Amino acid sequence: MTRIRVFYEHWQMECCGTPFAVGDEVRWRLVTVDTREERDGYHGAAAWVNRHGGPDRETAGRVLSIDLVHQEYLAHHDPLAVEHPEPEPGTVVLRAAGRALEAVPGGAVLEPVDTCPKWFDPFEEEDRPPRRVPFRVRCAVGVLVTLDVADGTPP
Repeated sequence: MTRIRVFYEHWQMECCGTPFAVGDEVRWRLVTVDTREERDGYHGAAAWVNRHGGPDRETAGRVLSIDLVHQEYLAHHDPLAVEHPEPEPGTVVLRAAGRALEAVPGGAVLEPVDTCPKWFDPFEEEDRPPRRVPFRVRCAVGVLVTLDVADGTPP
């Protein structure tokens, strides 16, 4: 048997995944992580689960361990932290409501768990309004799974 590390993104699970636990047998379509790609996004995994296309062939394996991946980000925009002058009556004012997020290098924290959640927590904000920009937020971005697969099974 061969052990491989697989990253399962939160949105893939929330959309159409089935939660699993340590010891379960699973069948997933896996895509090999291209070594030329940014490996931080896969948290050291050799492959990632693709629920929307990818290879036709599924890889079967037994789940040996699951780590919930929490990623820290810098939020570069907070409309609540910016003071705006009072507009003239009748003036249309457009204000950005989103926030630009930048992953903090080395900002991933692994939390060992026994089961993969179906739904992941929203952002955990470290600073409450009013706050200075940029400010830090954390969120669960997926799980890192160690799979035991048959020798010679790709990837």
